[in-house]
Amino acid sequence: MPKKQLSIQKILGILLHRLPMIILSGVLMALIFFVYTSLAIQPVYSASSMIYIQNYGKQQDTDDKEATSATDPTSSSSASDSSKQSNNEVAQKIFNSDISGSSALASTCVTLFQNSNDITQYYDGCDVSMEVTNSSFYITITANGTDPKKCANVANIVAEKCDGVFRKYFSYGRTGIIREAYDPVTPISPNKTRNTIIGALVGLVLACGLAVLLELIDTTLKSDDDLSAMYKIPVFAEIPDFENSGR
Repeated sequence: MPKKQLSIQKILGILLHRLPMIILSGVLMALIFFVYTSLAIQPVYSASSMIYIQNYGKQQDTDDKEATSATDPTSSSSASDSSKQSNNEVAQKIFNSDISGSSALASTCVTLFQNSNDITQYYDGCDVSMEVTNSSFYITITANGTDPKKCANVANIVAEKCDGVFRKYFSYGRTGIIREAYDPVTPISPNKTRNTIIGALVGLVLACGLAVLLELIDTTLKSDDDLSAMYKIPVFAEIPDFENSGR
């Protein structure tokens, strides 16, 4: 028996004929994806803190002078004046070269911090990442994990430990914390809405494919148009089925 030929118009007719089944399949698959996402996939939370890196500043020198003034009272006045003068000088020397230099130093520090045992030992099972924000001298520290409180705690500890590692390897510049991490409320994954939509689309596609497949394997002739299309011959008359028509 010749195979059926399906045109776009024919396929659209098949899909419209089986539209209730297609819609039901999409809704059912969306529900399955939603339930699986809610019950089977463990949520992941994310918390982030931010620090800054500067290749200019007198922080180290100022600390040394403060320590000297504490042990030598006679030098307290001169140390204070020198500290004020240094701060004023620093405030007047923040040029584009300082900012670009700080940005380059921040990129170097990201590599340093990510490979320092003094920092990685505090990850506590979280997935920690660091990146320079928008090519600036700000570093965002992000901790991902299944425990929201632990993520925030790790992000804050890492931010604090960065200063000690920086001082360990650099005798100039300074670091500081800009933003602390707080306990996240909403997980970053899984995305229930996205997965539900994907499930609905999968259900619709499968139902459409099944509808077309059922039509292809159906060898019965439903109209004179089917007979004419299959055998390429005109149909002059047809015998009505009075029994099935209820007459």
